[in-house]
Amino acid sequence: MQSMIKPLVLASTMALSGAAFAATASCSGAVSFGEGAGRVESTVADRAVGGVCLNAQIIDTVAEGARYASHGDFMSALTRQIDAWRAAGVISAREAGALTSAAARSNAGRTLGLRVIAFNDFHGNIDGANLSLRSDVDGIYRSTATGARLAVPAGGVDYMAGLVRRLRDEAAHSVVVSAGDLIGGSPLNSALFHDEPTIETMNLLGLDFNAVGNHEFDEGKDELLRMQHGGCHPTDANSCQGARVGTPSPFEGARFQFLAANVTDSATGRTIFPAYGIREVDGVRVAFIGMTLEGTPGIVTPAGIEGLQFGDEAESANALIGRLRREGVEAVVVLIHEGGVAPGSINGCSGVSGPVVDIVGRLHGAVDLVVTGHTHQAYNCRLPNAEGRDIPVTSAGAFGRLITRIDLTLDRASRDVIGAAAENLLVDRVNYLNTATPIQPDAKITSVVANYNALAEPIANRVIGSITAPITRSANASGESALGAVIADAQLRATAAPERGGAVVAFMNPGGIRADLTYPSSNAGEGDGQVTYGEAFTVQPFANSLVVKTLTGAQIYALLEQQWAIGQPANGRILQVSEGFGYRHSFRPAQSALGGQYVCPGSVTLDGVPVEVGGDYRVTMNSFLASGGDGFGVFNLGRDALGGEVDVDAFADYFAERSPVAPGARDRIVQVAACG
Repeated sequence: MQSMIKPLVLASTMALSGAAFAATASCSGAVSFGEGAGRVESTVADRAVGGVCLNAQIIDTVAEGARYASHGDFMSALTRQIDAWRAAGVISAREAGALTSAAARSNAGRTLGLRVIAFNDFHGNIDGANLSLRSDVDGIYRSTATGARLAVPAGGVDYMAGLVRRLRDEAAHSVVVSAGDLIGGSPLNSALFHDEPTIETMNLLGLDFNAVGNHEFDEGKDELLRMQHGGCHPTDANSCQGARVGTPSPFEGARFQFLAANVTDSATGRTIFPAYGIREVDGVRVAFIGMTLEGTPGIVTPAGIEGLQFGDEAESANALIGRLRREGVEAVVVLIHEGGVAPGSINGCSGVSGPVVDIVGRLHGAVDLVVTGHTHQAYNCRLPNAEGRDIPVTSAGAFGRLITRIDLTLDRASRDVIGAAAENLLVDRVNYLNTATPIQPDAKITSVVANYNALAEPIANRVIGSITAPITRSANASGESALGAVIADAQLRATAAPERGGAVVAFMNPGGIRADLTYPSSNAGEGDGQVTYGEAFTVQPFANSLVVKTLTGAQIYALLEQQWAIGQPANGRILQVSEGFGYRHSFRPAQSALGGQYVCPGSVTLDGVPVEVGGDYRVTMNSFLASGGDGFGVFNLGRDALGGEVDVDAFADYFAERSPVAPGARDRIVQVAACG
């Protein structure tokens, strides 16, 4: 590497890090040099010169850690700066000696900086026009004249790219990573084209690594491999629209690397994607291990992952450490599509809980940073690994509204991470934070998104019906939601005719309901509650087909008990049911233990008549549930399966026939104190 000796200069306010801004405000403490354990504090008090603290003027921070090729380079540049300060009367001869002595004993110039730019759970949200974020504790909200607090416009892949570009420009070395669910569960303008728009715009953004998440498997392994390697969809003419939107044609696939350390092919024992990727920083190699949650098989369509095995997250990462060390790697980052919950600030870690705590606690001591996802929470934690060393654990919420800036300090000699600083940053579309340099969206990406919007617009803006009031996913104490009831009714209507399956009841999984129906609708009409196909698709974006099977009454009882079987979420997973079906249960969220029997005997009824244990009933479900998704294995036992139309189309047809549609009554499932 060529010498990178540069004179130390007054750092401009625009270029200062958050830490430098704080120093400028107070200039407290002493001037210090270096990073981590190699940081040395001098006996010279920090103070402002020209409005900037001395510490801020000594550019040896994490982001600038690669400015100097060696400690000698740094000392040469520092000597020139000290001489300039002395000549200007800023410091005395004694202070000059003290500064030189402290700097000589520090590791300044012996370190490198690597900026990790991270996000997670993007879910194909390429267009930020309707995205926003509100965090009262962080002051991220807009106040109306009446004192109400509104969310701040945030997100959009073009604005993400603008922020990424700025963060990269500030650092000598950088890498952009995602912790899974980059695709899947996407809005219509990406999903209609099999998420090719997301891959293409992330190529333009400069993504380097993406750990697979559960939603990467929504359309199965083969389709995920196409996302990596390119080529047109085998059956859908909406694929490969590059010539119309300004991207390579045919679809080129991801220029970034999918990672899957814990996903192996049962036949070969090999991972379906590389377990890790390497980024070399001036001779220091940093590994990025990527993986999804071990529980992925329980929340994706089983047919799509047939022949794949999903390993324990911590064990999968730990098993790679020896191999990495043999390759000369000491610095290790884990990108994992699993996370936790930490209420409060987007940069806080208050009361953190969830699977990530246990996973990090079992990680090998060689792991230096964990970037997480899946829970759609934003947090910035330090949690103990297996050796009890606290390491950074971050998450940037969801949908690209936040990006995490993580500055790692690498020691040239040990090749390991010796310091880390992380912060979640708002992808601010309107410069709400009033920064001197607003985010400039990437013009090329803006154009690509606009072109995809134009292709999807005729479909998205088609009015399918109307609603009388908001219809939401919010569940009552029994676990029933108004929107869940409407969806189940729509699915029963689509499959009730004898030639369509002769169904008498429909079940809908709550996790497949991805958005609320607001009133008035945002995309059509003024105050008339009209609903568009695009909004319906946002509610049900997975394009599952409907399936009708025959279940016995006993199997229906067993199915309902699986709602709170061991392995389900702590609060259970309550299936939404169609009109005419009802039952009582005694399960109480946060109180009842999973694995018990909670359906009241004899309470399951159909049109007021008790379901007979030995009777046969035609039951509708989506294709995700039909193959045992979300832990409902009883659906696999059904007989005489008959396939039907796509769920969102059934939803649209229901609105066309029944509009205006009112919220479901939420009286089909009844929670009782005890079965009597």
